[in-house]
Amino acid sequence: MSVNQIIELMAALTVLLGSIMSVISAFGIIRLPDVYTRSHAATKSSTVAVLLSLSGAFVYFWVHEGFISIRLILGILFVFLTAPVAGHLLIRAAYRSNVKLTENSSDDSL
Repeated sequence: MSVNQIIELMAALTVLLGSIMSVISAFGIIRLPDVYTRSHAATKSSTVAVLLSLSGAFVYFWVHEGFISIRLILGILFVFLTAPVAGHLLIRAAYRSNVKLTENSSDDSL
């Protein structure tokens, strides 16, 4: 195997790992009890899943095709900056609207 083939394989594994993280995130959104814990699954793991997938695609095209995709870099930056902020704002709005915690949650720090 050449170095390019090894890097392409690692890029494909990164995309696969991003897909697995996306499925785990979907299960977290379905299984978690209230809006606050669901937001954790929706923002953190989904952000990591998208970042892994886009990073794997970026590395693959960089090695295989020989060009650097500015669109993929901008997509990575956009998701990295906006997804956590959007999740925070949604949870802040839910808290200010007095959405109740689940019975399993014992402490409201705010």
